[in-house]
Amino acid sequence: MICTRGIWDSTVPGIKFYEDGSSNYAKMFDELCKVYPRGIKGKEYWQNLIEKIKKKGKSKKYDCIIGVSGGTDSSYLLYVAKIIYGLRPLAVNLDNGWSSKIAVQNIKNVTKALDIDLETYVINYEEVIAVLRAYIKSSLPWIDGPTDLAINSALYKIAKREGIKYILIGSDFRSEGKQPIEWTHSDAKQLSYIVNKYEKKKLKSFPYQTIYNTIYLSIIKKIRIIYPYYYIDYEKKTAMDYLSKNFNWVYYGGHHHENIFTRFTIGYWLPKKFGIDKRIITLSAQVLSGEITRVQAFDILINHLYSLDEMEKDKKYVLKKLNISEEEFAEIWKSENKYYWDYPSYVPIVKRYSRISRFLAKKILFFTPTMFIEKENR
Repeated sequence: MICTRGIWDSTVPGIKFYEDGSSNYAKMFDELCKVYPRGIKGKEYWQNLIEKIKKKGKSKKYDCIIGVSGGTDSSYLLYVAKIIYGLRPLAVNLDNGWSSKIAVQNIKNVTKALDIDLETYVINYEEVIAVLRAYIKSSLPWIDGPTDLAINSALYKIAKREGIKYILIGSDFRSEGKQPIEWTHSDAKQLSYIVNKYEKKKLKSFPYQTIYNTIYLSIIKKIRIIYPYYYIDYEKKTAMDYLSKNFNWVYYGGHHHENIFTRFTIGYWLPKKFGIDKRIITLSAQVLSGEITRVQAFDILINHLYSLDEMEKDKKYVLKKLNISEEEFAEIWKSENKYYWDYPSYVPIVKRYSRISRFLAKKILFFTPTMFIEKENR
């Protein structure tokens, strides 16, 4: 069965269909739009945030941090923050050895054109290898989870060092959707356990932080994470066109394809081993937000994420970089698929103390996290 409003289907965990053929994921999207409104209310809220950001950062060299990957959303956010709203951002890029050449050049072009300082956070590559090898051996769906954790941790660390109170993230549920926790969950407790179990390696420099450290940095140090696109008008195609025309920015071929390991995870690992096509979520959100039609979404979905030849090249490249033989990978591939509940994580304690977790999360993030809205609609 397929949702009559988007293209969410029965492969999506926790999906429910109503009498009219719509789904709880469509309802969740509606709820998110109410909680994070655009239009007049969104602009008013964002303008208040701008004033707070400028006030808090008045005596600092920078008043906010923006994590950049070379992709559309984060690149355009640099322009929005500095040129449109007069902020003084520090751009931070995480170098884990997997960024594409196009992405690296995009970051250089945009930051140079906008005269924005760029800090590159380089991770010890031996530890990167150990972590990613461990996650492949774990047979979890979202083997790129450690990258997300590392980016988040690096942004917090640099914000603390610089005395910056606001981290701006170029993410937008209206164009990306809300991925099910079953497909993408990762956290520090899970990472620590998996790396120790499969690689027997103690991490010394790989950035990740416990839930307790996040609470400390957010509540005691008052470092806030903000998602500007939740409140201001943003359309990805328009952003891409503007970046291309004004900053010599180049498209990298697909959603999150600016990072080679992420591309492998989304384009090869998830669909081939788990039967997961994350585009179902992303395209559904774009249909409901009016970026594309439902017919266009189906047309996109019937095509491969990228060419089969490129998929095989990526697989060989990943195995070579991670020192995994074809034989070893074949054994991992045949092993039972695992999910976040098969390993220790923070999820049980968050669910057990959901009211406290929701309160703390709102304090930490300055808004109600989408995971709680998801829970209410599943």
